[in-house]
Amino acid sequence: MAARPAAELRRVTGRRRPMSRIGDLLPDAARGLGLEDELRLSRVMATFDRLVAERVPSVAGACRVARLDGPTLVVVADPPIVAQELRLRGPELQQAFAATPAGAGIQTLRVVIGRGGLRG
Repeated sequence: MAARPAAELRRVTGRRRPMSRIGDLLPDAARGLGLEDELRLSRVMATFDRLVAERVPSVAGACRVARLDGPTLVVVADPPIVAQELRLRGPELQQAFAATPAGAGIQTLRVVIGRGGLRG
């Protein structure tokens, strides 16, 4: 079976919409579904993981974003030594994070140890 030429496909569909990047469509779709906060948290998590891997590679994988408390980013570190390293490098990480689109509005980085930090 031969593929249809693009001009014939356009006639079949009746119109051609301008192409859009899926990343440009997600915020509106998330807002429409009531998932805007979850999308923001997902972007924050991905950005934080990337920054930690770049700036403090020795602790990458041993810490994670737990939640956003208003302007505070709460990070859980598994071993205490990782928490200490994050606290020492906190100002540098917070400044780098604030410079990213995902970091808009984040003013404080709070590091807690272990799963107990996941509680409200």
